[in-house]
Amino acid sequence: KGVLKVSLVQTSTCWENAKANMASLNSKLEQLEKDTDLVLLPEMFSTGFSVGKEGIAEKMDGQTVNWMLEKASEKNCLLMGSVLIEENKNYFNRLIAAFPDGHLLQYDKRHLFSYAGEDKIFTKGTKRLVFSYKGFKICPLICYDLRFPVWARNDENYDILIYVANWPSPRIKAWDTLLKARSVENLCYTIGLNRVGDDNNKLTYPGHSAVYDPFGECLLSFEVDEEKIKSVQLDKSMLDTIRNKFSFLGDRDDFTINL
Repeated sequence: KGVLKVSLVQTSTCWENAKANMASLNSKLEQLEKDTDLVLLPEMFSTGFSVGKEGIAEKMDGQTVNWMLEKASEKNCLLMGSVLIEENKNYFNRLIAAFPDGHLLQYDKRHLFSYAGEDKIFTKGTKRLVFSYKGFKICPLICYDLRFPVWARNDENYDILIYVANWPSPRIKAWDTLLKARSVENLCYTIGLNRVGDDNNKLTYPGHSAVYDPFGECLLSFEVDEEKIKSVQLDKSMLDTIRNKFSFLGDRDDFTINL
C-alpha cells in the first residue's frame, strides 16, 4: 500500500521493574488504533537506563521478549524497543523487533554511553540491522548512536531511521538537532522516541519524541513531558519522488568502518 502507520509510545518507566512496566504498557497499548503497522517503545523500556545487571537482565526467552511477541501478535503489528539482555555471560542493550508472525530480529547498541559507565557493563554491538517491512527498509538504532553519523550513514538505501532513547533534559537540544540532521543527510524519514519522567540516576527525561521527513520538516512532535501515544503515516511514494528528484545519496562517499 506504500504507507506505513507508525505509533510512538512516549512513556515513563518504572525503575528496574519489568512487571510494572509491562502492566502500564498493557493499559496504554489499548489505545492503539487497529491499523497500526509499527509500534515503538523507548530504550530499556522494561527497566529504565540501569547499568546494574544482577536480577534484572533477561534471556531472549524471558518475560519481556515473550510479552513483546504476545503484543505484536495481539495487535497485529511490528513492536520495537530495547531490553537489557544477558547472553553467554555478556550483557547487551538490545533492540528487539518482534513481528506479528512470531519471528524476531535484534540489534545490539553499538555506541555505549561511557559517560554513565554503560561501556563497563555492556558488550557493544558489531552489526547494524537493516530490514524490510511492508515495503519499507528500516534501520533501528539506540540513543547514543545518534551522536555518530558514520554508523547511521545511509549506504543501504533504507527509508526509515529510528532511534529509541533515554535522552535526558540537559542535552535535549542535541537530540532535537541531530534527529533533524540525520533526516537531511540520509534523505530518509527519521523517528526519535524518547521517554519521559525521572529515574534513579537522578535524571529527568522530557520526551521531545519526533518524526522528520527527508527535508528535516517535522511531521509529528510531542509536548514536553507528555505521556501519550501519537501516530504518523509515512508515504513511500513521496520519499521515492524526493530521492528521484534530489539524488544526493548517489554522491555519497564510500568507506568501511573498522569494528
